[in-house]
Amino acid sequence: MAVRAELLKNIRQVEPYVPGEQPQNKVIKLNTNENPYPPAPGVERVLREMDTDRFRLYPDPAAEELTGCLAEYYGVDRDQVFVGVGSDDVLSMCFLTFFNSGKPVLFPDITYSFYKVWAGLYKIPYETPALDEQFRIVKEDYYRENGGIIFPNPNAPTAIYEELDFIEDILEHNRDSIVIVDEAYIDFAGRSALELIDRYDNLIVTQTFSKARSMAGMRIGYAISNPELIRCLNDVKYSFNSYTMNQTAIACGVEAVRDKEYFEEHVRKIIETREWAKEELHRLGFEFPDAKANFIFATHPQTDAGRLFEALKANDIYVRHWDSERIGQYLRITVGTREEMQVLFDFLTKYIKGE
Repeated sequence: MAVRAELLKNIRQVEPYVPGEQPQNKVIKLNTNENPYPPAPGVERVLREMDTDRFRLYPDPAAEELTGCLAEYYGVDRDQVFVGVGSDDVLSMCFLTFFNSGKPVLFPDITYSFYKVWAGLYKIPYETPALDEQFRIVKEDYYRENGGIIFPNPNAPTAIYEELDFIEDILEHNRDSIVIVDEAYIDFAGRSALELIDRYDNLIVTQTFSKARSMAGMRIGYAISNPELIRCLNDVKYSFNSYTMNQTAIACGVEAVRDKEYFEEHVRKIIETREWAKEELHRLGFEFPDAKANFIFATHPQTDAGRLFEALKANDIYVRHWDSERIGQYLRITVGTREEMQVLFDFLTKYIKGE
């Protein structure tokens, strides 16, 4: 039965975010920037020893064990930390909380595509300054009146990282606007904008457990800022859903943060594999911006990206492709294990040679 137009006109309709494919069969999965290594051993121990009787009780709405652990890890106060169900949940709350001036929010034209979805969902006007020809953010494009600014660092899907002086310049020119730096991939890149938190009251930094901490399936994200902005986030959260973090996620998140040695070892392994992968891609004739995330955004001047994407998929190797203006000839390739990447390069070598 078709829904009548009279009903549809008052229903909120948005163009949804399209996530990467999640194939259920055994494949080389290099399409959603997941970590190829398991979480810290303490996470498995927590799951084995979990007292399931606790599941009949609501979890701590403030997730104090987790926020306290994160605060200690980053050297901030507990009231500077906000947690949510993945950084997508945290970022959505940020849009809802901070972007209400009626002025357009600014974010790059090529960036994380969920930003447009949240802006549409919450009826927030936005503008998308274009990246330059090298896919870099033009910071001067953000030196104008706005209703807030958000961008990833490193950016997605380009994997380009900007140094702290670049971030600080944008903050200085926007003292009356909230600036959100989305650092989902910062652990593979360089210095975090968290170093600037105490100097700029308009700065919010978001991070996630989904990438460097190998916990995409657990859904944990967080924001760090000054206590006043975190209080505003919590006020909105408690008006929306008090119990966003479940018991299991809180307990596992704490263990993931505590095992610093395991975390640093596996970040190092991914970076080493990434740098080797960049050499291999160059050898095969691919071109790409200097990748500082756990993925590489690559194009080949003699190979159509769409056809290569389909050929890879037909051989159970999944990467990400967007059939859109400016980036239609690029593939985003997640850095997997050394063995997974070798399978990819063996295929690419034959494909490019026409074998």
